[in-house]
Amino acid sequence: MQKICVIGGSRYFGKLLVKRLQLAGHQVTVINRGSTPPPAGVEHLVVDRDDEAALTAALGSRTFDVVVDQVCYTPVQAAIAARAFAGRTRRYVMTSTIEVYDPATAALPAVPAGTPVGEGSVDPATWLVAVDLPWRDEAYLEAHYAEGKRQAEAVFTRTGGFAFASVRSAHVLGGGAQEFTGRLAHYAERIARGEEIAVHAQALPTVFIHYEELADLLLWAATAADFTGPLNACSDGPLDVYELAAITATQAGRKPVFRIVRAGEQASPFSFDRHYAMSNSRAKELGFSFSRTTDWLPRAVAEALTAEPSPTA
Repeated sequence: MQKICVIGGSRYFGKLLVKRLQLAGHQVTVINRGSTPPPAGVEHLVVDRDDEAALTAALGSRTFDVVVDQVCYTPVQAAIAARAFAGRTRRYVMTSTIEVYDPATAALPAVPAGTPVGEGSVDPATWLVAVDLPWRDEAYLEAHYAEGKRQAEAVFTRTGGFAFASVRSAHVLGGGAQEFTGRLAHYAERIARGEEIAVHAQALPTVFIHYEELADLLLWAATAADFTGPLNACSDGPLDVYELAAITATQAGRKPVFRIVRAGEQASPFSFDRHYAMSNSRAKELGFSFSRTTDWLPRAVAEALTAEPSPTA
């Protein structure tokens, strides 16, 4: 048994992670602002992680074997957490994102299309950190999501006191209504209604992961693995938007209708005109086995089709 602290853990794969940690026999503490209580038997600390004094007070004398941070979006949040948990844990795992590799949001090393992007393409040890930017402004944070994640990783990487690992997740799908982004529902609902999907003419592939598989990987990263640094997390088999739509159409029993966007025009989610599909080879070398996207995607689409309609679809 290990003592595990999960920051966030109130919805989607974070909620599932908490349940699986508990089922595995670990002693779990959840920290969030109280919107959703954890399962019975899980310690719940209700506190705003952005309030350093309140966070430190809530932690009291507690120590943990591992902290899993599901909701760190900025270098300011990372710096607060690094100070609050210094000396309280031996290992800190942060959930990051494929978006750190998006060449549209930063000057990154060029990767030839078709070559899976490895973790070394974004090295948090060398990334510039600017905590004086307006990170607490929601509009700024939304517009700079990828940069916030890159800088958060950088802060933790340079902090002593615990071993640090980041899990760079692919686009997470599955779970029907639990998939709160509504991106898969966007395709399921539009194709089922025979509505157009806006796509790039030469759309490039991306990578995905099922929310249950991501929960499994985070469980492994927290309790069974000892790697440090960034780790890509994606199912095998990249897909472009046309392939995604074809699988969705089969489940919906309809033919997809595409509209090619003009240069600079916004396309549907998962239609990309730039390449940053990740490689998962490091995780495999460390011992984690991934499923194939095409094995679970039809079921995820079926769940999206039977879920309540998305208000943003």
